[in-house]
Amino acid sequence: MDATGLPFEEIKPLIGATVSAVKDVLLSGAHADGLMELLERRGVIVFPQADFSEEELIAFTRTLGDYAYDAADGSATRISIDPATSSNADFTRVSFFWHFDGYMNPVPIRGSIMVARVLSDEGGLTEFCNTYAAWDELPDERKRQIEGLKAVHAHAAAARALEPEPTHDRFLEWQTVKSSTLPLVWTHRSGRKSLVIGNTAAGIVGMDPLESMELLVWLRDWATQDRFRYSHAWTVGDMVMWDNTGTLHRVTPYAADSGRLMLRTKLAGEEPIV
Repeated sequence: MDATGLPFEEIKPLIGATVSAVKDVLLSGAHADGLMELLERRGVIVFPQADFSEEELIAFTRTLGDYAYDAADGSATRISIDPATSSNADFTRVSFFWHFDGYMNPVPIRGSIMVARVLSDEGGLTEFCNTYAAWDELPDERKRQIEGLKAVHAHAAAARALEPEPTHDRFLEWQTVKSSTLPLVWTHRSGRKSLVIGNTAAGIVGMDPLESMELLVWLRDWATQDRFRYSHAWTVGDMVMWDNTGTLHRVTPYAADSGRLMLRTKLAGEEPIV
């Protein structure tokens, strides 16, 4: 227990914390500031068997900050790759690869909170890596190499991992999602720095395409190595919150017809990537 006022245990030295607290305590908002501070420090917070309803999940999200909802009615987002369940199933499938959310927004979302409703028999683990820690541990030579560089992030770059040879019409469809040019290193208002990489990175501005690809692959391998990575094996009712500004995440592949269903809410962003 520390400034959060809640008992927690570190999951790994450089990422993750498990918080034990009953619903009423979490929903009271009394520990909201402490939880957000812990989130920035640890990247991922696991609430085992929290078993929040959709209404409770939304209420908890509102205690932490501004609720950034996707649906017009303010409901939580249903995460599924089954076309029979989700109209965004194709878009969601790119989550099989390392990414962060909201690269196309002027201010990316602060964090996400997800509750497991139905699980797949195989696959479906959610993995996270701490991009603050990955920057901190980066060799000085690499730090000097990448500071000041920018990469173009686009949905087309992520989608090609699933569909390497799209038709031109399909590619143009992907291009309707806004792209962004972002620094490889995010200097946060706190003064801390994190890496801005992932499967949406199409290439580094001003660099030879193959050299750009090599650097992006190296950085991804560096940031996702075991010491920076946590893999969460879900139990129905688990709730997990992650810092979208300082982590990457992905889900391990699972069958579209497995029935796997998660509920997710998002916290509105607080600062642009600079």
